[in-house]
This record gives sequence, structure tokens and C-alpha cells, in this order.
Amino acid sequence: MAIHKAPRSNKKPRSPVFILTISISAIALLYLLSSLNSTNGFSFSSAKTLKNLVVKTHQRPFNASEKYLYWGNRIDCPGKNCETCAGLGHQESSLRCALEEAMFLQRTFVMPSRMCINPIHNNKGLLHQSDNANSEERWAASSCAMDSLYDLELISNTVPVVLDNSETWHLALSTSLKLGSRGMSHVQKITRVNLKEKSQYSNILLINRTASPLAWFMECKDRKNHTATMLPYSFLPSMAAQKLRHAAEKGILDYQDPQIKVLLGDYDAIHVRRGDILKTRKDRLGVDRSVHPHVDRDTRPEFILCRISKWVPPGRTLYIASNERTPGFFSPLSVRYELAYSSNYSSILDPLIENNYQLFMIERLIMMGAKTFIRTFKEDDTDLSLTDDPKKNTKTWQIPVYTTDGEGC
Repeated sequence: MAIHKAPRSNKKPRSPVFILTISISAIALLYLLSSLNSTNGFSFSSAKTLKNLVVKTHQRPFNASEKYLYWGNRIDCPGKNCETCAGLGHQESSLRCALEEAMFLQRTFVMPSRMCINPIHNNKGLLHQSDNANSEERWAASSCAMDSLYDLELISNTVPVVLDNSETWHLALSTSLKLGSRGMSHVQKITRVNLKEKSQYSNILLINRTASPLAWFMECKDRKNHTATMLPYSFLPSMAAQKLRHAAEKGILDYQDPQIKVLLGDYDAIHVRRGDILKTRKDRLGVDRSVHPHVDRDTRPEFILCRISKWVPPGRTLYIASNERTPGFFSPLSVRYELAYSSNYSSILDPLIENNYQLFMIERLIMMGAKTFIRTFKEDDTDLSLTDDPKKNTKTWQIPVYTTDGEGC
């Protein structure tokens, strides 16, 4: 696998050896390496940008006996989702796949220091960008620091991680360059079993992998086989950054403040995904079709009341997390339940939340604490869900269904 350096002129690309030499000099001058680009060369940010990105909360010290795994400086890059930016769940699937490989190889994972934020899933803070901004400024404006979402120290208790803008990564990379052929190996289309068992890879300090251009998570071929899954779906949601966990569980960094879960008391929760998941397209006859033909119906209040009645008794407090933007959309549920939303706790959340990814991280913690939690789609066979439509891997576009089909209620 090669490493990318964007050309500055019309000259032919430099050789990898020349690039490595320049990199060592750059490290000495900047004291911090922004990251490797997963295609053909080293890529550096300006010293000012790097200074702004330095992470101070999680500094795993460099250990010469540790070995490292690097997948890229952005999740799903290079690939079709690199520029478009997938949603949080998609990116977490890719990140979890990379962490699983690091866990399998017993290596420290070099995590991207920032995560892109898809504007479709965000309506706060990151949508105002200058038309004159350069690519690095646009990236910073459309992304957030990884440690603003996740507690890296907590993750490291299971899978050791360092950020790609940390001093530890700078030291590991500079050491690998000094070791020559024993320091770094660029791999592509190599199974994790071979990476672990073959000495030509297992003894290398740093493995620089090019993952599938479709998405990182494609490297986890058996991700549907739960017996082959090393990290559960709930792993990253439970690794929320400390300040986000405090909002849900311990108040705003003040152990005396009431937590949202305490304020809710004994409660149930539903996650109602609408918005982007309801997209349709017209067939050649002009008829709307959807890959989730029942979801629009199943996530409407009257159908929710019918569906959850067997799981949630009347009079219960029901916390609703949803991307539905219509005011009062879920109000009909109040005939049976005491409704609660994140907006009820704005005094706790507003000082902390910078984007909707952080809000959803907190809401997931709240939902995980519910007595009964009902998802929109099933993640596994034991989940309760609002719809029976499959969440993924359906390519059949069908006409949306809005009747009960004789299903009762």
C-alpha cells in the first residue's frame, strides 16, 4: 500500500523513500504528525491547525513494546463515503470493525482524531461555513473531535487506542521510520489471520492498512454472525465521552446535580427514526417506492400506540428520541403515557451539546437505562422494535403500506 502526498506542481510524484525522508524532517519541525493519508504519501496540516487539534485529555504514553494498527486519518477513507460522510451509526460500524481487528491482532489502534458530521443528521453548530474556506478549514467545520464523542481512556480498557494527532503517535511513527523494513508494512487485501500469524507482518511495529473502498466495516465479513463478533453493538454507545455520560448519569460534571435518568425516574423509552429513512423514489410509472415500505406507517403515533401497548402499560413515563422535526408529532401518545423529550432537559444539555451526534450519544445512554427500550428496527433477535421491516441489506423498492393489513389494534 502506498501513502499519498498531494502534488504541489506538475512534477512527477516523488518516490516513497523520498517521502519518508521528508516526513522525518517534518516531524522534527512540527513535533506532531497530523496523520497518514491512506493512499499515496504523507499529508500534514499547518502548525496552527495541529496545535488546535492537540488532544490533552487522553495521552496514552509511548511504549516501545507496543505495536500499532493504522487504517486511515478519516473513517471510511479512501472510499465512496469519504467525501459524502456517512451517519454516526454507519461510521460507528466501521470504527468498531477497525477496533475489532486491533483487538484480534493485540495492537494499539491509531484512531482518527476527528469524525465527520453529516449535515443531514445535524442542525446545530456546524452548518455555517465560509465559501472561501480551504479543504482543511471545511473539514474542521464539518467534523468534531473524536474525544468530544468518546471516552478514549475507557475504550483503551478494552482496546488500546491513541489519536492520530497525539505525541504518542508521533513517537511511534518516527520510531517506525527509523526501523526501516522492520518498522512499517503497507497492507491491502490481507486477512487479519495472516496479519497475526505470519511473521512478516506480526513482527512489524506499524501496520498501515488500506480497508475496503466501500466502507471500513466491509472488512468484518462475519459482522452478522454474532459468535464472530468481538465487540457488541452497544460497545461504542456505552463509551460516550465523560461529559456526555455525566449529563445522562451524573449531571454536568457536578456530582451533586441531578442526572437526567434520575429526573425521569422509572421510565421506558422508544427510538423513532423517521426523516432520512423514509425516503422514496418513483418507479418508471411515477409510483413512489421505498426500501422500508412499512416504516412511515409504523412510526406514526396511532400505530406506535398499538405496537407498544403489549410492552408498555398505560401511565408510564415514555422518553422519545427521534429525528422527526414536526412539532407535536408524538402528542397523541399522551393519551396513554407521560411523554418526555430531550427538550425537557435543555438546562442540562444546552451548555454541553455542540452537534446532534453528541445529543444522540446522550440519548442512547438514556434509552439504555430504560426499563423497556423499543427501537425502530431490530439490531438482533431479542430486541423490541416498532417495525418488522429489516434495517439493512434490502434492495427491493416496494410501494409504501399505510393500512393495518388486518394485523389488529
